[in-house]
Amino acid sequence: MVVKFGLLGPLVVHDGPDPRPVTGPKIRVLLAALLLQANRTVSRDALKEALWGASVPASADAALANHLTRLRRVLAAADGGTDERLRTVAPGYQLTVREGELDADAFEDRVRAVRQAHRREDWEAVRRETDLALALWRGTPLADLGPFAESEAPALRAHQLAEARLQALEWSFDAELGLGRHHEAVAPLTTLVGEHPLREGFHRRLMLALHRSGRQAEAFAVFHRLRRSLVDELGTEPGAAVQEAHAELLAGEPAPAPRPRAAVARPPFQLPCEGDAFTGREAEVAAVRALLGAGAEGGEGGTGRGAGPGSGAERGAVADGPSGSGSARVRAVVVSGMGGVGKTALAVHVAHRVREAFPDGALYADLRGYCVGGARTAHELLARFLSDLGVRQDALPEDTDDRALLLRSALAERRVLLVLDNARNAAHVAPLLPAGGPSAALITSRQLLADLPGSAKVPLTPLPEPDQHALLAKLAGAERVASEPEALAGIMAACGGLPLALHIVGGRLASRPSWPLALLAKRLTPHQGRLDTLAMGDFDVRRTFAMSYVAMRDSDQPLEREAARAFLLLGRVWSAHAVTPQSAAALLDVTETRAAAVLDVLADAHLVLNPEPDRYLLHDLLGEYAAQREEEDGEAERGTALVRLLSWYAAALAAATRAATGETQSPPPLEGEAVRNLSLPEFTDDDEAIRWTARELPAVRDALTRAGELGRSDLAWRLAVGLFGHATTHWWTGEWDACLEQAMAIARTHDDRLGQAWLHRRTAVAHGMAYRNEACLEHLRIALDLFTERGDLAAQASILGNMAAVYLQCEDSAQALVHAERSRDLYRRVGNTRGEVLALTRMADVHRLRGEPESAAADFRRVIELLRGTGHGAVLATNLTGYGDVQRVLGHRDEAFEALAEALSIRLRMNDQGGTVDCLVVTARAHHHFGEWAAAQETWEWCLELARRHRLDQRIDECLDGLKALASRALADGTPREAPTGSSPPPAPGTP
Repeated sequence: MVVKFGLLGPLVVHDGPDPRPVTGPKIRVLLAALLLQANRTVSRDALKEALWGASVPASADAALANHLTRLRRVLAAADGGTDERLRTVAPGYQLTVREGELDADAFEDRVRAVRQAHRREDWEAVRRETDLALALWRGTPLADLGPFAESEAPALRAHQLAEARLQALEWSFDAELGLGRHHEAVAPLTTLVGEHPLREGFHRRLMLALHRSGRQAEAFAVFHRLRRSLVDELGTEPGAAVQEAHAELLAGEPAPAPRPRAAVARPPFQLPCEGDAFTGREAEVAAVRALLGAGAEGGEGGTGRGAGPGSGAERGAVADGPSGSGSARVRAVVVSGMGGVGKTALAVHVAHRVREAFPDGALYADLRGYCVGGARTAHELLARFLSDLGVRQDALPEDTDDRALLLRSALAERRVLLVLDNARNAAHVAPLLPAGGPSAALITSRQLLADLPGSAKVPLTPLPEPDQHALLAKLAGAERVASEPEALAGIMAACGGLPLALHIVGGRLASRPSWPLALLAKRLTPHQGRLDTLAMGDFDVRRTFAMSYVAMRDSDQPLEREAARAFLLLGRVWSAHAVTPQSAAALLDVTETRAAAVLDVLADAHLVLNPEPDRYLLHDLLGEYAAQREEEDGEAERGTALVRLLSWYAAALAAATRAATGETQSPPPLEGEAVRNLSLPEFTDDDEAIRWTARELPAVRDALTRAGELGRSDLAWRLAVGLFGHATTHWWTGEWDACLEQAMAIARTHDDRLGQAWLHRRTAVAHGMAYRNEACLEHLRIALDLFTERGDLAAQASILGNMAAVYLQCEDSAQALVHAERSRDLYRRVGNTRGEVLALTRMADVHRLRGEPESAAADFRRVIELLRGTGHGAVLATNLTGYGDVQRVLGHRDEAFEALAEALSIRLRMNDQGGTVDCLVVTARAHHHFGEWAAAQETWEWCLELARRHRLDQRIDECLDGLKALASRALADGTPREAPTGSSPPPAPGTP
């Protein structure tokens, strides 16, 4: 991998072999802050502190977003146009840096190699690795980043790197002395001693180099000069290493000749051969190596960095120290994952690469934990391992526990790595583990082995797309896989990132050079013989999965048998979407607590993925396997389970909408057995509710379709209507429109009048949010008629309020006021205070439209006061935007920007792209109004970029008009033209 980013000196980004400039001090600091936490999430607050220190301005959120946009452009240009490095990951951002791309990481890797060679006294390797490490050093780390480089964390990192460089230099001079190059070492050591007058390591090595070159007087002078400096400045005598060198000078011993390297006895080495197709897994490999104490060595003066995202381990530190010292290792490292995910391949790959850290041997055994013929016993494996370590067969005790004690004794003074492949559970491997000491065990299992004491866990997930592509290129040829990109994408999707499946596909392609990739892609179509295609010789995806499922189905543990049933039901009913303990409780018809226990059993066995807390998902191939199992659980059972799950989604969406909008009018809830004792999500505010709905949206779309297939219009329209809360900030995506249209077709098919009433009501809101005013009014009139027929006064009040909002968008203040007042009167009649607040908002908008800013400002202040602390961020942001615009008209600059900044902060926090654009339009207009031309242009450009990205045509036109007005303003006397008024901020969303 070629170095892409440089911190060892001035900050640089490489575009191929050439550095690409990163202009702008803020962009450089932002990039450095992300690089120092590469592959980790850096919070927005941390980035703001990096950019502005303790003086974070009020406009920091907007400025940070702008700087991040510019940084993305720099990174995309350096990556050939791809925009994948910088990702938004709550609560901030994450910069992806692959192995070898950051010079500081590559430098530390080289320094670790220097230390390993130094421990072996392989002096030629020490010199070679030191040269490679120092070639990366361009100067003081972070040298051009001013105050940021002097802050605590960056300064510490720079110090660590500088210390690692000096340590590598000291080791390199040990190599010079070890090779008898005493004369050659004197000059550079003399320079370093002058630069570091208190560093004892350089002084000691210079003393030895001078002494062994026959320059004893100069060697003594170096010692006395160092001693005076230490006593005068630190009040201490030289350390033991320097004193030993001084003793050698006093003894007058001649320079030793370079020692020949001792022959090393061959220990047992039983690792299987490693293929040449191992690909990716850099973070996991680094984690396992670090945990085994071989990825990095620890000690004084070292440096360290994380092993990568999700690795679960920190890479150790580089340091000087006696041979045999190193970072602490754990007794056992468990590599776990679903069948076929590549656990054995990774374990063997790592074991080969840590061989030097375990000079007394590597023992390997396949424990056959999931084989049909039964697992190998600890009793027989202990006999084999003890024999391999030199214990005579006639000395082996008969009792298994006694054999385990004998093995621990045999390993106590040895550095042996045991690779225990395919363990069934913790009890299976416990007797085979070393008890402390320098030996370690590397275990693979389909179980997480959470109950194995003293072990570290490194779970494997499917390969990411770049590694899938690289693996297929190795197996089938790079040119061949590149020739059919569409078919390749289909093949990778069908394999689901599973290395076993990819190896089967790659093997088929390699053995059939005339096959086009499209042919194999067609055979891998999901649920159309894909699992039959994914079998080749001993490699068989279905058989691999069956081992895990059958072991659980036939378990003597009731909870495991229940989990096996849940696995089948998930695969047959809801395989494409994640579940939580709450939704799974509805599906399985059990309590939330029991559902959580069942899901955890499946996750521990890697029969479901657990990508984040309380979310469980079937791998695509596992879902297909479960759906095709021959066991019959009954069509009726599956149908009943599906209705329970769809009912749960309808109830959960209703709860989310109540939290997101504070609506006082909700559709009537479902009734019946399916909705009793449901465990629903709880939301602390609108932001949490909206984010939950956005995450569940694909499942909701699927649920809506399934409800239509079941003929359950009552479920279908409630699912679509329940997306109202999500639409308050995500209306611009068009997702809600599609769901409402689909549900309306189902309701009409089943002549569901109540459903049609609610769907017209919500469809009107969807049109209103997108400024489709005529269509909005049409649906509102139909909804008003339907609810009038039902005698629902509260619904009529809400619909009239929304008609007032539409007339405001049409700038018809007379009709807006009439409908707002009718809405207010009905709300008062039914005693709905929240509705009155909304009506007051409408009236404030009317005052603004009529050119009565003082009245509008008073109304907005009252509404904002009532909304604070209610958790309704979207409504508050809309009113703050309106209030800020009114303050602009009144000429109150500070009040206007204070309100607009708060509104923008809320929109950004909620990831509300449409609302962000609305707020930016008003903010840009305010900058223009107050003659702040640079700020106005920057805001219009940011707004235009977002509007184009999300295809908000009306806002695009407003941004272009605003930029045109800036470009054409009169420059002669500095008097600007008035900014284009455009459309007013959208009225606050109501509760129709």
